[in-house]
Amino acid sequence: MIGFIITTPENEEITFECYTEPAPITSQAFLSLLPFTRAFYHARVSGQEIWINDVPTLDIIQENASVFTEPGEVVFGPSSPTRSKTANCFGIYYGEGKGLDACNIFAKVIDADKQKLVDLGTIYGKMVP
Repeated sequence: MIGFIITTPENEEITFECYTEPAPITSQAFLSLLPFTRAFYHARVSGQEIWINDVPTLDIIQENASVFTEPGEVVFGPSSPTRSKTANCFGIYYGEGKGLDACNIFAKVIDADKQKLVDLGTIYGKMVP
């Protein structure tokens, strides 16, 4: 498995597996950024998503891109074509959602950690005023 782990504020690890077939460029480019530390925000418009918009820049093409995601999928906004709403944004959908613009879908939470991701998203959602 090729993937990555996020660590929650409670030091719980959640593991994700990359989609190396449909999104090889995005997967490799994202993995090359690791490790980095950022605080996630809870989405207000696109649904059950936690996201960050200050990730290190990736100069990647659009691949496996859509506004429609499955719960547990991970997205990164491509820099080309220029997407004013999603370029260099990184999001993790813990439930239902629809992006503001097409992002590259490049990973998904492993089955064993689905509930941990839902719990994390729910906690972030309750913290938003």
